[in-house]
Amino acid sequence: MWLEILLTSVLGFAIYWFISRDKEETLPLEDGWWGPGTRPTGREDESIHPFKVETSDEEIHDLHQRIDKFRFTPPLEDSCFHYGFNSNYLKKVISYWRNEFDWKKQVEILNRYPHFKTKIEGLDIHFIHVKPPQLPAGRTPKPLLMVHGWPGSFYEFYKIIPLLTDPKNHGLSDEHVFEVICPSIPGYGFSEASSKKGFNSVATARIFYKLMLRLGFQEFYIQGGDWGALICTNMAQLVPSHVKGLHLNMALVLSNFSTLTLLLGRRFGRFLGYTERDVELLYPVKEKVFYSLMRESGYMHIQCTKPDTVGSALNDSPVGLAAYILEKFSTWTNTEFRYLEDGGLERKFSLDDLLTNVMLYWTTATIVSSQRFYKENLGQGWMTQKHERMKVAMDFSWKVTKAIPRGWSWTWHSSSVILSSSLSFIRV
Repeated sequence: MWLEILLTSVLGFAIYWFISRDKEETLPLEDGWWGPGTRPTGREDESIHPFKVETSDEEIHDLHQRIDKFRFTPPLEDSCFHYGFNSNYLKKVISYWRNEFDWKKQVEILNRYPHFKTKIEGLDIHFIHVKPPQLPAGRTPKPLLMVHGWPGSFYEFYKIIPLLTDPKNHGLSDEHVFEVICPSIPGYGFSEASSKKGFNSVATARIFYKLMLRLGFQEFYIQGGDWGALICTNMAQLVPSHVKGLHLNMALVLSNFSTLTLLLGRRFGRFLGYTERDVELLYPVKEKVFYSLMRESGYMHIQCTKPDTVGSALNDSPVGLAAYILEKFSTWTNTEFRYLEDGGLERKFSLDDLLTNVMLYWTTATIVSSQRFYKENLGQGWMTQKHERMKVAMDFSWKVTKAIPRGWSWTWHSSSVILSSSLSFIRV
């Protein structure tokens, strides 16, 4: 007992020392040019233009021709999803894609919300901007930037947008109503890819900050998952006084101290703030963390090193692209789905939604540029970037007194206000 008290005291002092020595700092707000060639000498065109998703019979015909030439490889017996996307189930997905999936109908769904483009740092930036259909008297909507990741897109937010912009008509409180902006990361979907090396999450964060200013928002809320989580974190590190709230559904903690707490968490978890659920998910570390990372991170090693090589194959084969992307939607939804012949995909998604996301990569030919984002952010080495060693602190001047739509709440953290919810990248 006395040994545990002593160790806990020492650990508590160490935690206090690590926290108290942190200094609040911000990333430098620099500038960049990511378009082709040299930066023009004139002022950048800051106009915002309406944009519409379109398709053609030729585009669909080309897709069908490529699908028809798919060369099938039988899966191993009882392999389920352990070797990747099971090719027997892939035949079903491809048959649906070829014979039943209606891309023109999905394009109409994509155009349900207003799309726009604007040029920032030499790149055409695509975004949707959804305003509340009606507001309670005397209210103004809260601007909320929502950022996707890989292999996602702006489309992943379509089902939650009505709950944020029109909560009352969905059985929710209208005390808080949001105005939602969902951009496409440059190199993803309809946002132009960088022509220069080095385009990383910090550059993206700066561009999205400029986008919010261009839309007239000096203060705003931000939400992100996957790469969007890193981009939103960088925005809070760049311009903390402009960010009123930050919500992440993939929060990464990169520090030697966090590694230390992971090693001590099973025995001293309650003193380190671990919940019972945290302990259940993390331990034993060898099986739950290390083995899982080794099993599921092969794609990351490829995309961090030679993204253009595998990207060339995926950009040429719609079937290969679908298998590569949708396997992530299976395993990342539930790792146990790898024990199923169909990967459990249709337990959480419709094939229309899944294939719409794939089509956003196929029709824009952006799988290569989207994968390069891994090399630009992770291919430089571990903990080599300044933002990886910085904490996030934001200023705020108001207090939330009541909860907003079901499942959402406001949580105080240090000198920050963080939007916390059960929102998931996988299922909205």
